[in-house]
Amino acid sequence: QLQLVESGGGLVQAGGSLRLTCAASGIAFSIDAMGWYRQAPGKQRELVAVISSGGSTNYADSVKGRFTISRDNAKNTVYLQMNSLKPEDTAVYYCHANFIAILPRIARDAWGQGTLVTVSS
Repeated sequence: QLQLVESGGGLVQAGGSLRLTCAASGIAFSIDAMGWYRQAPGKQRELVAVISSGGSTNYADSVKGRFTISRDNAKNTVYLQMNSLKPEDTAVYYCHANFIAILPRIARDAWGQGTLVTVSS
């Protein structure tokens, strides 16, 4: 099983920056795509950014040019650098990973517990 632990959330003023970190631990045959989702109060969870094991990235239109996702495969860690933050970026940010379990050898996914990002105007 794989466990994901996020850190780096907090309160920041509009225009500021934050860096989120998600560390994966546990046992897996391989970790494939990792990504960040967010859920604002009263809204559905939405994809923010995703990165493949090979480094290909994809972003929500609302964060393109402001957020950067990266990963360190040796550390099983994914990062989200968030710049030029806006009040509408306020949400709980969740880390997600697709992985191949060892026994049985099947595709599974895991979620972190979430970290709150609050952007004040």
